[in-house]
Amino acid sequence: MSRGHLLIVDDETAILSTLRKALTLEGYGVDVAGGFAVAQKKLAVGAYDLALFDVALPDGNGVALLERLRAAGNELPVVMMSGEATIDLAVRATRLGAIDFLEKPVSTDRLLLVIENTLRLVRAEAEAKELRSRAGIIGELVGRSPVMLALQQQIARAARSQATVILRGERGTGKELVARAVHEASSRAAGPLEKVNCAAVPGELIESELFGHEAGAFTGATKQRRGKFERASGGTLFLDEVGDMPLAMQAKLLRVLQEREIERVGGTETLPVDVRVVAATNRDLEEACRKGEFRADLYDRLNVLPLFLPPLRARREDIPLLARHFLALAVSANDRRGMTLADEAVEALTAYSFPGNVRELRNLIERLVILTPDERIDRQDVAACLGGLGAAGPSGSLYRPGVPFRVLVEECERRILDEALRHHEGQMTATARALDLERSHLYKKARALGLRGASKPDDDEG
Repeated sequence: MSRGHLLIVDDETAILSTLRKALTLEGYGVDVAGGFAVAQKKLAVGAYDLALFDVALPDGNGVALLERLRAAGNELPVVMMSGEATIDLAVRATRLGAIDFLEKPVSTDRLLLVIENTLRLVRAEAEAKELRSRAGIIGELVGRSPVMLALQQQIARAARSQATVILRGERGTGKELVARAVHEASSRAAGPLEKVNCAAVPGELIESELFGHEAGAFTGATKQRRGKFERASGGTLFLDEVGDMPLAMQAKLLRVLQEREIERVGGTETLPVDVRVVAATNRDLEEACRKGEFRADLYDRLNVLPLFLPPLRARREDIPLLARHFLALAVSANDRRGMTLADEAVEALTAYSFPGNVRELRNLIERLVILTPDERIDRQDVAACLGGLGAAGPSGSLYRPGVPFRVLVEECERRILDEALRHHEGQMTATARALDLERSHLYKKARALGLRGASKPDDDEG
């Protein structure tokens, strides 16, 4: 496999032959050009990783070639060579972005070192750019858990397409953030991102909100108004809570998705729309279709690229990372710089199920930043904000109004297993024996609840 594809531009045949042989032996792919015009043609069609330009060419100047390259927006790394190097030439070439300026006769060892270092730097910069791009894709969707890494990959794949995306998940899992990430990583990023909360717009107004209206279309419509589809032209339209859209409106949305054209309310003109739709819902749309509450044909049209956003309890290992991320945001917003989260506070947060998901965690951290009098947030501060220690509510009650029974039971199970495992120093066999459970069942339960510090089923065999 080639270490890189190089172009050498020089009018001396002997130098071209020598350099080509030396660089080929080092594993590089090498192309050559004997003059300005030939080099221009090769640069226009070839994909090179680095080029070497001689300054003096029979039909031009190597520095002028570099200048022409940069004027065309080509950032190809270039090393200049000259037998009559001057300070002025070197300065001019450097200002144009030349990597180095080598005097002839060129030392092969020096040249190899320059090429190797340059290509290593270019690749490192490309990798860093890719990492920044990935970070940008997930935005505030902070997390390193397997489910979040998988979601990140799915977002990247979805962004590369033009297909309709539907985001599924509980409230507070970050569906709007994912919609923004898909938009910003797509070819439509330069276009607008428009948002509509289908549950928040009254049924009689949602058609106007989406498609716009003409003046006089209804009482209060005093002038023409463009709808979200028109405003999102060339970009993305995010339809949040699409499962709550009225049935009559669902039929009209389906037609727009099929025909890619709209009519304003009260209008007769058909307007083409170039919009990528990302929808989101926390409803079970399959069940809604069975009940006749959601059109099956619209569901099929929306469900081209489904992305599932996991609840926070399914990625507990991300809670410490998220908590510290939200802490940094909250201390800046509330002028409480210097505040820290104690490890025991992070443990208390990790043990909680967060039925409101990431949104609840963010709100809780901000509440802690505002209400905690000291600079250190500890377990007691977390417990006070949660209404008691661990799963307990006020006055030690296990019941908290509004929290589902399954969540309360899960929290109690987590506390019991966590304390038992701590007592038995993470030993599964001893813990299972003390709780009168099958060890394999205990291990599966501990994993499902996101408990750490537990040895695998066969780790403590003796």
